[in-house]
Amino acid sequence: MKNHGLESARQQIDALDAEIMERISRRAALALETARAKQSAGAFYDPAREAQVLRRIRETNPGPLSDDGMMRLFREIMSACLALEHPTQVAYLGPEGTFTHQAAQRHFGHAAEISPHDNVAEVFREVESGQSEYGVVPVENSTDGVVAYTLDLFIESPLKIAGEVELAIHHHLLAGSEDRTALRYVRAHPQALAQCRQWLNRELPNLDCISDPSNATAARYAADHPDTAAIASRAAAEQYDLKILAANIEDNPNNRTRFLVLGLHDQAPSGEDKTSVLVSAHNQPGALLGLLRPLADAGIDLTRIESRPTQAINWEYVFFLDIRGHQQDPEVAQALKSLHEAAAFCKILGSYPCALG
Repeated sequence: MKNHGLESARQQIDALDAEIMERISRRAALALETARAKQSAGAFYDPAREAQVLRRIRETNPGPLSDDGMMRLFREIMSACLALEHPTQVAYLGPEGTFTHQAAQRHFGHAAEISPHDNVAEVFREVESGQSEYGVVPVENSTDGVVAYTLDLFIESPLKIAGEVELAIHHHLLAGSEDRTALRYVRAHPQALAQCRQWLNRELPNLDCISDPSNATAARYAADHPDTAAIASRAAAEQYDLKILAANIEDNPNNRTRFLVLGLHDQAPSGEDKTSVLVSAHNQPGALLGLLRPLADAGIDLTRIESRPTQAINWEYVFFLDIRGHQQDPEVAQALKSLHEAAAFCKILGSYPCALG
């Protein structure tokens, strides 16, 4: 017996699918038209414009899809349309299946041409040389703090920060078989092992923990060794055909990592931006306070400050500052001018759209 309610719903879905496809095709055609205007400028991907579109989607989403789900759909539509104009080439800290891989796909969509690299310095060099238009690297974790090597590379690099991505980090225990009794070892990046230490001590106290350069490397090893489990992402499980023996084993359920998008050019204002600055103080009492006062006097929101010792230049410490606003905003521009005057060294690393997720 036919279910007439089900048949009616399916017919409506089929009609809507046809309408959606027609409208996406119209959008793609318009994207090709804009490509001609972008051709003369030599820049196809526009982070500020994409951020504005995705914010509008988030603000007007009627449901029942979540804001994040709706934005992911539109990110992929924009990624596919952009690929018609010019596939975006993106370098990231690999290998495939890492959280940085996830961050690159989340930010640029699956139509971008993304390539893994062995270390952060290689990603910087790839973008500096023009072999890739953008790069994606980790910069800080809510549990373990900053990725110092990434910050250090900015001291001498000409690259600008073009965007940021924030991911909730969930670790899973992966293995080729669901039989835990065969396991003798657990492999992962040292940070992942540390972030799952309590769970490992409680659930797998007899297994030896081995450090790997990345969680994805550990997953790749586990795929070929039945006595080894890996701690890695769900994407790594799919990439290396592994079973998830236990999900979300991180000790801190609020664990998040922030990634930076690297490019060669400054970005236009998007309406909700951050500006990152590298600065050093003169070696005298109260120097750091003197650096921060222009920001406070202008009412600028300082969202992060990190200090790093350096051997590359003639002072003991440099400070990495994140502030709310774009360097073209009048109040931010005036505060940065005062900061330049007060500092021994001041370098604007870029203004870019705030993370959407």
